[in-house]
Amino acid sequence: MSHNTWIHRLARTCVRPMVNTPITPNHLTGLRLVTGLAASFCLASGDSHWINFGCGLFVLSMLLDRADGELARLSGKTSVFGHRFDLWTDALCDSAILLGLGIGLRNGPFGDWALLMGLIAAMSSGIIFYKVLAIDKRLGPGSVMFEAFAGFDPDDAIIIVPLSAAFGLGNWILAAATLATPLAAVLVLRHIERIAKANLEALDDS
Repeated sequence: MSHNTWIHRLARTCVRPMVNTPITPNHLTGLRLVTGLAASFCLASGDSHWINFGCGLFVLSMLLDRADGELARLSGKTSVFGHRFDLWTDALCDSAILLGLGIGLRNGPFGDWALLMGLIAAMSSGIIFYKVLAIDKRLGPGSVMFEAFAGFDPDDAIIIVPLSAAFGLGNWILAAATLATPLAAVLVLRHIERIAKANLEALDDS
């Protein structure tokens, strides 16, 4: 993923005061995991008040996701463990919010199909991260990067899920995610394979 989006810049500003403190990047990653999963449970409740609260939690979780990496780079506390802890946390939170949306909408127009739709979207998201982790382990941390567009990372699109639920558009986004996420998984996997092939060819030539 990119390191220079709008949310990365905001996170960079927020973590500067933490550089010379006992707070570590892994602390922020752990908090990101807790807030992301809590947001998913809020969406799964189907209650409008909890959904709104969950939306706020997920926004905080996304900020923490960028903040851990920024703190690691600013403080010189980068590590392979921290990088992969961050990736696993991203995979869990992004998949959980999609599943939570499906569970929360099971009493809506899709009925029990909403749960299956959420599961399909969640599994597709998980497959993307699994492949990123596999290539990352094979070629090293940071080997899979996506360029930001207009200050936004492709991963930023996940914020649409809780926001849509908060504005009563969850059913529309669930339907779109059920179709788009598997397609995105195919496209991203092809992109990752091209990156991996190019990196391996570069290693062979060196």
